[in-house]
Amino acid sequence: MFGSVRRHYCPDTALPRPAWPENPASVAICGLEACTVLRHYNLMIAAVRFKNFKALRSAAVRLESFNLIIGPNGSGKTSLIQALLSLRTLALSVDQPREGRTARAGGPEIDYQFSPPFADFTVRMRCVAEMVCDVLRVEHPSGPAGDAKWADLRSRLRRIRAFLFDHHAMAAPAAVKEGGELSSNAGNLAAVLAARREKTPAAYVRLVEEFRRIMPEFAELSFREAGPGHVELILKDSQYGDLIPADSLSQGVLNLLAVLTLSFAPEPPSIVCLEEADRGIHPRLLREVRDALYRLSNPRDFEEPRGPVQVIVTTHSPYLLDLFRDHPEEVVLANKEGRTATFERLADRPDLLELMKEANLGDLWYSGILGGVPGEE
Repeated sequence: MFGSVRRHYCPDTALPRPAWPENPASVAICGLEACTVLRHYNLMIAAVRFKNFKALRSAAVRLESFNLIIGPNGSGKTSLIQALLSLRTLALSVDQPREGRTARAGGPEIDYQFSPPFADFTVRMRCVAEMVCDVLRVEHPSGPAGDAKWADLRSRLRRIRAFLFDHHAMAAPAAVKEGGELSSNAGNLAAVLAARREKTPAAYVRLVEEFRRIMPEFAELSFREAGPGHVELILKDSQYGDLIPADSLSQGVLNLLAVLTLSFAPEPPSIVCLEEADRGIHPRLLREVRDALYRLSNPRDFEEPRGPVQVIVTTHSPYLLDLFRDHPEEVVLANKEGRTATFERLADRPDLLELMKEANLGDLWYSGILGGVPGEE
């Protein structure tokens, strides 16, 4: 279950939500009796604005601590993640942020807005050629203090990570030397878990306990050598005691294990972007996936002794969307009309409460009432 703090959507008392907010760090969190305005100083990227970037010709999206992005193919979901990864790459390579080549006039531009303590930064990424964005302009307070804040922000940007799990890669033996952080396709899953067992045993035990709670058909995780310098993941069947190698496990089991590996990471990324979070997982287990990701973005609710992680998740599953009925402020709807895509916060829709009286979110989305579905000829 999700944490010890129960949150509810309060439409009447929630803060107004302009498309490009002056103070995007403020949100309304509701208890059983009233809403309280809190300021999430933990959020790093507060909003992103696009101009002529792929299908995002003129679009903006506000980001919260947790963000579920839904919409048809080609509607900008992956483009948003690519924009964050490009920001990470450029920020690491720019020592003098006010310098750079001249971008092509009318070319793609992406503006990034940050939450405190970086709300006084203006960051713009521009392109010198079609889809080659390698000019970053950063404006921040001058002097040693401003330079120190830019260095701090760059260190946080360096820890942005994006994932699209590949169960074939996860099932293969992994090089022991790759047991640091989880790779983008989780192909080093066996090595990461084996290293966690040795280096951070308490966190590893908690991960295994959670996995066994969700998947009681497995008794334990183990590892065995798979050639020089490689390790293979093995699961033990709880009923018959059979040892099941990773290449005999289902896609859903491996994906769930990868999500939990992220969720229980002792030192997680600053921002986690996960594409197709529902991939291969039974609809009845999607609540567990959601809660594992909530563990990253809301560590206090799970008594985790670390700071929060900003989470951006994409899905095509109406079943996963159904789990956000009480949290529509965490859902972003990507729409595509012709060759142009836009973003819309689900909680910004004035008709949302009336619609939810008639059907659940998944049905409303699947039917096309909410939008965010493929176009019909």
